Formats: sequence, C-alpha cells, structure tokens
Amino acid sequence: MSISLNIPTKKSKDLPSLSENTFLRYFNFIALYVAQGIPEGMTLFGIPAWMAMNGKSAGEIGSFVAVFSIPWSFKMVVAPLMDRFSYLPMGRRRPWILFGQLGLIASFIAMAMVPDPLNNLNLLMAAAFAVGFFGSFQDVATDGMAIDIVPIHQQARANGFMWGAKIIGTSASLAIGSWLINLYGFSFAILMLSVLVGLIMLIPLFSRERSGEKLLPWTSGAASPETKQMQLESWAIIFKSLFSVVSLRNSLLLGFILFIAQGSYNYIATLLPIFTVQALGWTNIAYSNFFATASLVGGIGGMLIGGILIDRYGKKRMMNIYFFLLILLTCGLAFLKIYWIHNWFISAFMIVYQILYVFACIGIFAISMECCWKKVSASQFTLYMTLGNLGRIVGAKLIGPVKDNLDWNYTILMFVIMIAIAWALMQFLNITNHVKHVEHLDARFSGTVL
Repeated sequence: MSISLNIPTKKSKDLPSLSENTFLRYFNFIALYVAQGIPEGMTLFGIPAWMAMNGKSAGEIGSFVAVFSIPWSFKMVVAPLMDRFSYLPMGRRRPWILFGQLGLIASFIAMAMVPDPLNNLNLLMAAAFAVGFFGSFQDVATDGMAIDIVPIHQQARANGFMWGAKIIGTSASLAIGSWLINLYGFSFAILMLSVLVGLIMLIPLFSRERSGEKLLPWTSGAASPETKQMQLESWAIIFKSLFSVVSLRNSLLLGFILFIAQGSYNYIATLLPIFTVQALGWTNIAYSNFFATASLVGGIGGMLIGGILIDRYGKKRMMNIYFFLLILLTCGLAFLKIYWIHNWFISAFMIVYQILYVFACIGIFAISMECCWKKVSASQFTLYMTLGNLGRIVGAKLIGPVKDNLDWNYTILMFVIMIAIAWALMQFLNITNHVKHVEHLDARFSGTVL
C-alpha cells in the first residue's frame, strides 16, 4: 500500500506540520522510536551480556535490568502532568519529548563517567535508573503525540513503523555498543550513545505538531485551536475521566494481558544473554551479533508487514496466532536440547522469536491505542504501559530464583507458562464493545446524550 505525502501545494519556507503530512508523521515517529531503542539495546542486552562475560551472577544482572526498568513504572506519575501541563505554543507533547531527549543525553554522559563499573554496580545501576527515567519521559510524550495526531485508520500501520524502528534502534545500539565496549572500553561506548540521541533530537526540534506553532519558545507562532480544545485544565476532570475509562471491564482485562505478556518478554530477554554466555559458552560479542541480527530482521519485518497483517486480518486474530507460535517455538527450544550445541539452531530461534515478538508488540499496542480516550490519552496509554513495565520488572527478577531451583529446560519453559496465560485472557477481550463504551463516556462528559 502506498503512503500519500499530503504535502501542501502552497509555497512555504516551513515544513508541513506532523498533523497534516502522513510521510513526515511516520518519519518523526520512526526516528523517535529508534531513539527509544538505543538505550534499551545496551541496558537490556549489551551491558547484561558484557556483565555475564565478566563473571557477574544472574541475580546481579537481573537486578541491573530491573533497576533500569523501575522508572518506566513511574510513567503513571508523569503522564497526568503531560495531560495537565504543556507549553501549547510549541505543541501539546513536543516540549516533553525534547525534555526527555536532553535528559537521556545527560544521563548517558553520567553513566559513561562511572569508574570501574563492574566493581561499582550501585553507581552503574543509579546511572541506569537515570537513563530509564528520562527514557520514560520521551516514551510517554511520544505515545501521547501518536494518539493525538495519528488517525485511527493509520494507527496499526504507525505501530508497525514505530515498533519496528525501536527494534532496529535496539539491535543497532546492541551491535555497535558491544563492539565499542570490547574495542574502546565502556565509557567511550556509552558516550557514543549520547551522540546518537543528540543527532536524532534534531528531528523533533525542527518539526511542528500542528501548523502555526512555534519551533522554539523565542520563535514566532501560537497554540493551535485543536490543542487548546484537547487540553484539560482540571486535575479533578483528568482523574475522573481516567478512572471512568480504565475501570471498564475490557480496560482491566487489557491491563492484565499487558502485565503478563510484557513480563514474559523481559523474562526471555534477560535469560538469553545469560543462557548463551554461561550455559553455551558464547562470548558477549557472539551473542550481541546474533541477537542484533535477529532483532534487525524482526524490526524490518514489523515495519514492512506487521501493521499490514493487523489491518487486513484483525488485531485479536493475529494476536492469537502470535501467542500460539511463540509457545510452539519456545517449547521447541526447551525440548530439543541436543541441538543447543549448534549456533544455527540458537540463532534461528532468536530470529523467529524476534519476528513474533515484534509482531505481537505491534498488535497489543495497536489494541491499547484503539482503547484510549483522547482526552486522557497520555495517562490512559501510560497506565497500560506501566502495567506492562511492572510485568517486565517481575519477569527480570524471576530469573534468579527460577534458575537457582530449575535446570535450563524448565527455566526456558517458564516463558511458555506466562505467555499461555496471556493467550487465555485474550479470548475474553472485546475491543468493539470497549470502543462503544468510550464513545458513550465522551458524549456524557461533553454534556450530550447518545
């Protein structure tokens, strides 16, 4: 399917705004999600593999991953601030995105300055916490912007581009960062991440959400009527609206699904570098290269066909297929132990897993966006993501106790149990019914009657 550029015919020295140009809208979100993938590639995969290579225990590595993940669970505090406050002349979400990216640059520099990081794990984890904190700011603002300006009929396609771009950013930072760590050292590798984020920051810096807005506080422009209408001016209205929509049956059910599914994904993501390095004898570079390749394949697949499959065959149907295939694939890894000695077997698992993982993320987040009420889009979507990130913390922390009590086969099968529960809950989710309830809430809160 072709993408219309929708470039205005009038001559102007300014680029079209994101709300009026499909191509620039997709390009902006691709860039922002690449920026999200950069810190995750190193903190979730590259640094854990480097720590495993240097003899750190599964518990220490799991704690590092969990500490990085903690700020993402604070997003529920950040999101209402974004729904309530913003500098509207620069857009409803863009000022927060720029703030998050500036913080990411500063926190990467701080992490690079940690002396002897392998023997100063507390300082290293504090820096990882800061990276996660500012990453969560950018994440909330980016998702809120997507819900605000991407038409519903483009949301699945946008999610395909966004999550595919995130995986590409993750795989690229993992491969490049691991290579730099081994060649030039930890500090240089992390500093290069701050440079990459700084370059990507130029894209939202020179893009407007809506026509007529300011690029910077001292430039010309004004708040658009659309943002003024969406902006809520009362904490009471924000929290009342949020409670009304998240207390709906399907909202609660979606939250449980996200908690379990995201927990299972982070469980296997934390397990893989430990499993390949400590059980199979791989080096951190070998793991990083194989996993980065798998992530790249999954990310490109998500960008090219992930959203299209959901548009054509439906979100819930495709999620059922993805969950089933993930269970089948992981059972194969657990029970075919005789093939673990073959790199092609493990790398094939990684590639297929990453494709299914990306497609499943596209599906579940497209469902979450469709279930959001625009009045409180940042808060509601963030609540869903917060539940998912709480699950990710639990998933990472499970690695230590599970591996201490079970062998590798059953440790791997724990993922199957978790994803099977999420799959079962998915059968009770009714998206159409939820959207109707949201429409009723919108009519009620606006003072009209359906």
